[in-house]
Amino acid sequence: MRRNLQRVLDYNLRQAGHKVLTAGRGRDGLRLAEEHHPDLVLLDLMLPDISGTEVCRSLRGRSETAGIPVIMLTARGEEVDRVLGLELGPMTMW
Repeated sequence: MRRNLQRVLDYNLRQAGHKVLTAGRGRDGLRLAEEHHPDLVLLDLMLPDISGTEVCRSLRGRSETAGIPVIMLTARGEEVDRVLGLELGPMTMW
């Protein structure tokens, strides 16, 4: 997720009373999800180390994180990206 967007989302979610954990890299996000079992993951498709789709696959493939809802935020609007996202399981893409 772009750093500016990450800051805006972090600020607004905290103002709404949510506890927020942020990661700028996919591997860091996976580690946080495994350690903290969040209620929701907001995920960018374009991360600097591994793709958001790979992060989602990893989350879905682990019993302890498989049930965490994922919302993918992306600037990519190609049909193939939407199809790939749908193949990864229930989630919302914005």
